[in-house]
Parts: sequence; structure tokens; C-alpha cells
Amino acid sequence: MTSTVRTSYTLIPNRKYRRSNRRSKQHCSISDTDSQSLSTLGYFKTLPLEIFQMVLDYLSVKDISMLSMVSKTVSNRLVNYISTPSGNRRLLLQDFHNLELPGKREGSSILEHYKSLGDLLVTIRGEPNSLKRILLILCLQVSCFKFNGCPSPLHCLGLQCYGIFLQILTAGWDELECHRVFNFLCELSNLPRKVQTVVSSRPGSARKLELRIRLFCRGVLLNHWIHRSDSAFWLTRILKPWPMVNQARLLYILFGPVSSLDGHVVWQKMIEGPTDETSLKGLADAIKLLYDTEAREWTADDVISLVDELSVVPREWLMENNARLLILSGNNICFTFMASKAVNGRTVELARLIVFLALVCEKDLYCMDWAVKMMQKVCKVFSTPGERNNFLRSVENAFAHMIMDILQSVLSGDRDEEDSSFLNLFHLVNAQANFHKEVLYLTMRSNTV
Repeated sequence: MTSTVRTSYTLIPNRKYRRSNRRSKQHCSISDTDSQSLSTLGYFKTLPLEIFQMVLDYLSVKDISMLSMVSKTVSNRLVNYISTPSGNRRLLLQDFHNLELPGKREGSSILEHYKSLGDLLVTIRGEPNSLKRILLILCLQVSCFKFNGCPSPLHCLGLQCYGIFLQILTAGWDELECHRVFNFLCELSNLPRKVQTVVSSRPGSARKLELRIRLFCRGVLLNHWIHRSDSAFWLTRILKPWPMVNQARLLYILFGPVSSLDGHVVWQKMIEGPTDETSLKGLADAIKLLYDTEAREWTADDVISLVDELSVVPREWLMENNARLLILSGNNICFTFMASKAVNGRTVELARLIVFLALVCEKDLYCMDWAVKMMQKVCKVFSTPGERNNFLRSVENAFAHMIMDILQSVLSGDRDEEDSSFLNLFHLVNAQANFHKEVLYLTMRSNTV
């Protein structure tokens, strides 16, 4: 009895222990699952989904972006929130005609809002292909993101917001993915057909469409990139599908001078009279961008041909405007352009260009020794002393002929209100004197060495 009692006593606790151990494991498993779910949602687990979304209404877009990085569970809830009508109203702000956001702190602009929205979607979206769906939703729901969506495009920040948003989402993508995005945007906006219309029409005959193309391409595709290689890539996508003559027309539409009154492209600016640096800076910057080694799809010959075509858009430019564009485009482009003329035997045209380079240096207060050194560098392109001497004679003849032409205009009494003929004569005579002074300095220095 004693042993039996002792045996039963030892068996009963053992059986109870095993049963208790199994229940403990089950309890721990359930507890771990709850704990894991609780850890991914935190205190938000206790809130119904509707209350959770109401809480999001009180957070800034930057705060929501930070919240999305907590866990995949939270990120999924944020995706659901963005898809709701209240989420759309909250995130897809459309007050693009005010610089400041209503009800926000001073300096909080709608551009900053869409930059933060881009950061948010970067943290929660998956593969790059999902961008197409995002862009389509934005275009369908935000009228100012459409090509012709805004009735007052000059006073609208919609396309700029769209461009900032696009730049954030595609940062770091490879060229193939960005090319697909460009093609998708072209399909959404029907951009190729609109470009075909303006490059095939008489310049200025489709002024409103020219303005829309300029605003869309610059606002969405060109203006917001940090790296020059990205800017060159998107500008190349816009220009390369077209023949060279159309590329020049399109480049002028995108970066040429515009009216300060209505924003329309001013086609006669380069033809009617000398223009200022402001009117040419956009074109010069675009040309430099394409000439950079980062723009791998453009050779030096391509860029020089584009500059040559540009100088006759819509008709032949004044030579002074040509010279000013070359100076703004930088030494490499200027020399390559002039060397091309030397190689092709266009000596007289090249000589006149040297004179206008000197004139622009005089007017715009550039150092005249730059023009002299450029001429000296171009002289080395000619293969024989006879060709070099012929070029130098042509430069002197160009100075003389231009001075006599302007002097004749002054003596004839043919003066306008600003007396521009006399002023041009004044600048040209000073340019010739300063040019030859620098030639003498250069000659005397070389003789004393």
C-alpha cells in the first residue's frame, strides 16, 4: 500500500506537469502572436480603422511619411487611407494658385507639400511599375496636372508640383525605367502630337499651344533635377525623336525669350535688334547641358549643328545675337562652332563673327583679350600660312565695312528715337580700338619672350 500510494503520488504530479506544459506553450504562442501584432501597430491596434484614419487627418504629410516606416502593417493601413475620399482630399491639395497653403504656417508652400507627398509614396510603394498607376490617378483627379487642365497656366503651380513629385519618385532609377515613365507621360498628355503641330506650323501661329508645351515640359520634366545628367536625360528624351531643324524650333519654344505680358514665345526677338543676356541665357544653358560629356547621346557635331539651325529660327538672326549666344555658351562651344566654320571654308562669315564677338565684349563689359585669344586659337585651325593671313585680312575688312556702313547711316540722318546708329558706331569704334590694343599687347609680349 505504501509503495502503491507513493507510486500514484509520483505519477499524478508528472501527468499534471505535462498537461500544464502543453497549455503553457499554447498560451505563449497566442501571446507571442498578439505581441507581434501589437508591436507592428503599437497603440493604434486598439483603434478602429475609421478612428485611425481620423488621427491621420491631424498629422502633417512628413509625419505620415515617418509613420509609414514603422512597419509593413502600418504602411498597409496608410495605403488604404490614401485610397479613401478623405485621404485624397487631405493629400491631393489643389490650391495651386496661392503661394501659401491656407491654414498653414507662413512659408509652408504647396510645392513643399507635394515634395513631402513624394517622400511618403517612396516609403510605401513597392516596385517602380506602380508609379504609372500613381501618375494616372493624379492626372485623373487633379485637373492642374493635365496638359490643358488649368485655365490660367501662367499663375498656376500645378505642373511644378507634378514635376517635383515626379522627381522625388524617380530619384535613383535607371534610364530604362525613366524612359518608360517618359513614354507613359507622353501617352497621358499626347505630347508628341502637340509638338508635331507646333514644329510643323508657322512660328507663332499656335501661340497658346507653344506656351502649353513650354510650361508642361519645363514644369514637369526639366526644372527640378539636381544633377545635370538627369536634366540632360529628360531634355534628350524631348528633343531626340525629331529632325535637327525641328529640334532647333522646339529648343527655342522651351528656352527662348517670352513676353512679360502673356508669356508667349517672342519669335522676332533675335531678328529685329540686339537682345540682352537674359533673353539668351536659357538657350545657352540648354546648349551647354547637351554639350556636356554626361549627355552621351549628343556628339559635338550634333550640338554645333543644333546651334547652327537655331541661328535661323524663325529666320536668320542678327550676328550680334549669334555672338552673344556663343559667349554665354562657353569657350568650348564657341571655339568648336568657329573651328567648324574655318574647316568648312566659311572665312568671311567667321571674320564677321570675330568682329561681333569684340562688339559684344565691348558692350557687355567682357575682357577684350578673350576675343583676341579666341581669334588666335581659331587661327591655328587653318592648315597653311596663306589661309591664316587671308582670315586676318578678312577680320580687318569686316571691321572697316561695318564701321563704314554704320557711319553712312549716321550721316544720312536716318536716326531713330534712341539714336541707335550713332550708339552702335560709338561701341564699334571702341571695340576695334580695344581689340587692336590687345593684339598689340599680345604681339609685344611674344616678341619680348
